[in-house]
Amino acid sequence: MESRSLADWLVYLENLHPFTIDLGLDRVRKVKNSLCLTPSFPVITVGGTNGKGSICAMLETILSVAGYRVGCYTSPHLLTFNERIRISQQEADSTDICRSFEIIENARLHSNVTLTYFEFGTLAAMHLFLESHVDVAILEIGLGGRLDAVNIFDADCAILASIDLDHMDYLGETREKIGLEKIGIFRKSHFAICSEPDIPPGVQMKINAIGAKFFRINQDFNYSTQDNHQWNFYGPQSNKYALPYPALRGDFQLRNACACLAALDCLSNELPVNNQAIRQGLVETTLKGRFQVLPGSPMVILDVAHNPAAAKVLAKNLEQMESSFKKTYAVIGMLKDKDIASVIQSLKNHIDVWLVGTIHSTRGAQAAEIASMISDITHSNDIYSFSDLSDAYAFAHKQASKNDRICVFGSFYTVSAILAFT
Repeated sequence: MESRSLADWLVYLENLHPFTIDLGLDRVRKVKNSLCLTPSFPVITVGGTNGKGSICAMLETILSVAGYRVGCYTSPHLLTFNERIRISQQEADSTDICRSFEIIENARLHSNVTLTYFEFGTLAAMHLFLESHVDVAILEIGLGGRLDAVNIFDADCAILASIDLDHMDYLGETREKIGLEKIGIFRKSHFAICSEPDIPPGVQMKINAIGAKFFRINQDFNYSTQDNHQWNFYGPQSNKYALPYPALRGDFQLRNACACLAALDCLSNELPVNNQAIRQGLVETTLKGRFQVLPGSPMVILDVAHNPAAAKVLAKNLEQMESSFKKTYAVIGMLKDKDIASVIQSLKNHIDVWLVGTIHSTRGAQAAEIASMISDITHSNDIYSFSDLSDAYAFAHKQASKNDRICVFGSFYTVSAILAFT
């Protein structure tokens, strides 16, 4: 087989399968079994509508501080594919990824199946984790759970972060239908952590039928806050007091941190972690695009919020800082299959000037389309459309004073474009 660069491989993978998303496990399982990709180390799988990335990042940092060799697989990436596969908190080398792709491609051809871009990445991640002899793997679900490629690997502990409306074309139009897909990562007699406080009745019934060792927030584990910017964790196995707030911004991160500690509590026999590692890990965790504040002035906030639930969280975070700024400029670009109107509705009271850019993807919504929605919902006169997100961002910087702030949101594509621009 001809030698390909990582860029060449990614172009090849994007065009290999007729669909970008093709939920189902039969094809990817054939290749997985052909390569004997069966982990001998604990696997933690993280699913949910929002919060997955934050939970993965906290787990990765805490376990790394505790001295474990950690493999972490997340998606999507913001700047380079290498971000998706990390070993010992280092992005995988392009040469190693290409070598794994080649091995997977040979097995794929032998199995006579096609694989999607995401399925290739999932298999490559596990191949590299096995090759590197990691102590634990953290795997982030791409979409849904039950039929997501990540779910070919049985989780010793599965975490469900939240159940909200997103990807309805694939997962269903109600929280119950979406929840039923997401709990497909739970396994009989294995640990299952749920930090979603409002579980639809049908989802709870299905969880009971699965027979996992199920732990639910507000019932089996919980947290409380203290006046001195500290918090307490009450877990299935232990309690921890006077913990520092996570470095990741937003009150909701305490719920994510609580899920992390509940999982670590359950896995304490296989992966013991001391309190110092937990404290250090919480304050050292970073994650691009989750209310990420860039240095300098005016303040620039990057947030991948792209669904109503995430937009409400972003709105709350903006509100908490509102008194410090005169004006808020929004740089927004979204995909046309998202609930754009609800995102705008959640944020309309916190944005003074709307700068709308087109995402140059087949799924990208046109700037004019989004601008029209903003006008209908907000009745604002400060709405500007741009053919490119970088132009919108440049305009914001020209107009904003040092006492203003710029908030970039709406999609991973949007944040990625601005990170590449800065």
